[in-house]
Amino acid sequence: MPISRIDRDTTSRKGALEQQLAEVHRGGARILIGTQMLAKGHHFPDVTLVALLDVDGALFSADFRSAERFAQLYTQVAGRAGRAGKQGEVVLQTHHPEHPLLQTLLYKGYDDFAEQALAERRTHLMMQLPPWTSHVIVRAEDHNNQHAPLFLQQLRNLILASPLADDKLWVLGPVPALAPKRGGRWRWQILLQHPSRVRLQHIINGTLALINTIPDSRKVKWVLDVDPIEG
Repeated sequence: MPISRIDRDTTSRKGALEQQLAEVHRGGARILIGTQMLAKGHHFPDVTLVALLDVDGALFSADFRSAERFAQLYTQVAGRAGRAGKQGEVVLQTHHPEHPLLQTLLYKGYDDFAEQALAERRTHLMMQLPPWTSHVIVRAEDHNNQHAPLFLQQLRNLILASPLADDKLWVLGPVPALAPKRGGRWRWQILLQHPSRVRLQHIINGTLALINTIPDSRKVKWVLDVDPIEG
């Protein structure tokens, strides 16, 4: 049975994606294997079965938004499996079918899932999560895995010892980033959390001034990420 693989690697050449999609619509490929690209904006009238693999990676990720992104993907593919009057089916691969968020998504729908996820973020361990609080990540990179954590530790100490700190500010880290090495650079980060977005903006401005006082800031590549999408 003809198989087509659609992802960034196979569609990097100009016109490659259009060529593969045309082949699919001609019936030349009966099984499609790929990434989330397949779920975004493409119409496959003959697709009646969709499988999402390893959804546990999203349900138990260190990135608290992963479950939300999985739920959005599931909702998208569920709408694309079975069109033109054909019955559709979505299969999920998981070792934890009893997961509360997964149960809510499957049997009550996305709206109930979103309400439950919001409630969990409000009572998450010892700290609330967005949208109940605001986040800023200061991320630093270097080639030898030494200067970045040292720079961030110095920055953390300066923030906590400055008038910027109050009893509602959390500064967590430094810790390795979720993708700890990228492009030959080691990546570390600290997280700043505060319930007041206005107050956090003031803290951001002060943090930028503090960074300029740290000699190691010249030895690293750093970025300040407000409302980070990835950890």
